[in-house]
Amino acid sequence: MDQQQETTNNEMQKSNTPYSKSLIGIVIALVILAFAAGAGFMTYYNSINKPQVKIENPTTNKPDTQIEDTANSQIAKEIKKLPSSDIPPASNLQGGILLSKDGYGKQAAGAPTVATYFDPLCPGCGSFNRTVDETLIKMVEAGQINLELHPMSFLNRFSSDQYSYRVSSGIAYIASYDNDPKHLLQFINSIFSERFQPEEGDGYQATPNKALIDLAEDAGVANKIANEAFNLHYVKWQEVINENTPEEKALWNVSGSNKGAMTTPTVTINGKLVDLNAASEKQMDPLEAILKSLGIDKEHVGKSGHMPKVTYKSKPLDL
Repeated sequence: MDQQQETTNNEMQKSNTPYSKSLIGIVIALVILAFAAGAGFMTYYNSINKPQVKIENPTTNKPDTQIEDTANSQIAKEIKKLPSSDIPPASNLQGGILLSKDGYGKQAAGAPTVATYFDPLCPGCGSFNRTVDETLIKMVEAGQINLELHPMSFLNRFSSDQYSYRVSSGIAYIASYDNDPKHLLQFINSIFSERFQPEEGDGYQATPNKALIDLAEDAGVANKIANEAFNLHYVKWQEVINENTPEEKALWNVSGSNKGAMTTPTVTINGKLVDLNAASEKQMDPLEAILKSLGIDKEHVGKSGHMPKVTYKSKPLDL
């Protein structure tokens, strides 16, 4: 394993963010102690949501059964209680934003769905993004995968100006009112760049909406949409997500020091967890783990016609 890969894995391990609902007082105390010790360890709350778009599987031309099965999940039930104005039109039952080469809310024929869970202030999420997102975007454009984004905001309290709420709600707003997923993906890459992503906690520096608007416009988002995106339209939706997602056992770590808890970044393929902890133990970086789990060689990434071994309905391969 080269030095860059080792650095990436170390950053991911240090900044994974665990979530717990039953012991909130203890968790908060531990987080405060961790920051005091300079450990950079973060604790999380929760996240999930409901759909405004009808998602069909293009292979069968029928509603996606996996998504239909989530209609009765706790997250979906809580989202359904919200006024429609508080729910991003582009969001789905699990609080995700599905996109493919064919646009928002559409699945590429036969392609598996890779879901990523992240907080814009999470340093481990930034490291993860810089490692994998360019490759995932190429795979989306080639129709090799669908991508489902789950923006969260559990670290919002560690900023002085509601940064996580503004950015995650802004991501949902852009997805809902700008019809080109490439614009959103470029914006997300920009917020996670090392030159832009703020430091959480005591080192946080206020980030004005103007800076976020500029990034969105640079990514191709229209001025009217960019100027409105970061005005906290979907905070109640975010609160439901932050309250419920960590309770989803399918998202809990199955190995490592955070076994039995959700951490960010989290990755699933067709709803099944990719064990990034096990990957690190095998000296694999997150990108290698995702490609191996999908069953596709790196040289075939971004090449139309070269589909992963994992289809839209199969489980990820073992690492």
